[in-house]
Amino acid sequence: MPTDVDAGRSGLDLGDGWTRRWTVSWRAGGDDASCSVHDLVQEPVLTNAPMRHFTWRRDQRHRPGLQFLTSTGRHHGAESLEESRVLLALDFTGDVVDVISQPLKISFATCGKRRAHTPDYLAVTRRGVWLIDVRPEPLIKEADRESFAAAAEVAVACGWRYAVAARWRQHAFAGLDAMASRRRLRSDPLGLRPVLLAEAAGGRRFGELAAATGCEPVARAQLLHLLWSRQLGVDMVGPLQDRSLVLLAGETGR
Repeated sequence: MPTDVDAGRSGLDLGDGWTRRWTVSWRAGGDDASCSVHDLVQEPVLTNAPMRHFTWRRDQRHRPGLQFLTSTGRHHGAESLEESRVLLALDFTGDVVDVISQPLKISFATCGKRRAHTPDYLAVTRRGVWLIDVRPEPLIKEADRESFAAAAEVAVACGWRYAVAARWRQHAFAGLDAMASRRRLRSDPLGLRPVLLAEAAGGRRFGELAAATGCEPVARAQLLHLLWSRQLGVDMVGPLQDRSLVLLAGETGR
């Protein structure tokens, strides 16, 4: 769930010509490049190279790693478990074309000083571009809100959308993680998918669908795959469980 960033705007220098005073840096072909926000607006630059490397050491308090996305067919860096969850959620949307970890560094002006901020992700989707920061809500400080507000201004100037992923609905990631566990399930040796799709017409409970096949354990795995690939739909507002109503993808908007 996103968090509001408007509270951080009051200290930003957003006077006339701010897009020429603020600068953006990124990595291109192993070298650093930069331009003003004004010039970035004219021709937004997208590369796959993160601004800094993901490192591991014994005493660090966060957990970096690599998250594989079926949408892009490659691994993407994450500096924490929270960032890995955001990557998984992006992969589930089905609209992702590319994701860039730590895509750029924003050097922005505030009242009396300059600061820098590196957003966590730039997600290119079929419906637009998202600039995303990830920070658990209890850890957000006033300086973070100012950085997030600055990133939001740059995003708006470039015609992108911006969000801070700050918290999850209590049950959301458990259901997402269950579906992701079967996202790369490619085979259907028992031919259960056509049966499940036919049975789901008009809406059936998850547990009922699995039991209707006569091979419930395998059917559950296939159901999770069909949900992940959005051939079937389920309401994620509630927990994913046996009584969850499952519909064909074309019926979910009714």
